[in-house]
Amino acid sequence: MKILIIEDEPEIARSIKDYFKPNGVHCETASNYKEAVSKIGMYDYDCILLDLMLPDGDGFDILKALKAAHKTEGVIIISAKENLETRIEGFHLGADDYLTKPFHLSELLVRMQALIRRKNFKGSNTVTFNEITIDVFSKSVTVNQNKLDITKKEIDLLLFLIGNDNKVLSKAAIAEHLSGDMADMLDNHDFVYAHIKNLKKKLTKAGSEDYIQTVYGLGYKWQNE
Repeated sequence: MKILIIEDEPEIARSIKDYFKPNGVHCETASNYKEAVSKIGMYDYDCILLDLMLPDGDGFDILKALKAAHKTEGVIIISAKENLETRIEGFHLGADDYLTKPFHLSELLVRMQALIRRKNFKGSNTVTFNEITIDVFSKSVTVNQNKLDITKKEIDLLLFLIGNDNKVLSKAAIAEHLSGDMADMLDNHDFVYAHIKNLKKKLTKAGSEDYIQTVYGLGYKWQNE
């Protein structure tokens, strides 16, 4: 999963990033309003962690920008402001959750995972597609109850494909999801093909149907029909 941390305090942003990384979360950061709006305009995220007090703008304005652009990212406000009016305003503008500083990183991670599950997989900790079962918490995949030897990147790719079933996903979109804005710095997206190939091979070898379809010239899609 890929998130954007909009936070002007470097130590807080770094601590979140360091805590989330071993849990399979790719984190990007923005330290001010201008940078945040630019990244939101260029990329899609599974979740946005939003500080309300930024040096060059207001977090509420970012919520308004997300709404105006019809973006569907889940938003958790992380703020030192702890009054009812601020919470109500945040929820009114489209925030999904609110966490007051200081907070425990473990609680933030659980809330973020729960939000993404609610939005993508109807709140379930386990994602099941026919013979395939993904345990989101333990980061494991089984086919017909047989556990696969699979990497975190491959699980992330599998969840991305299933979460967008029957939609054609371009190589660029998949690269962005797996690598974030680092994808723009790559000469090509050949690594996407490698991940797709390895995932297909592991699933079908374990007895799964081949749901990953290549749409020539466009990308890939998870065939759910």
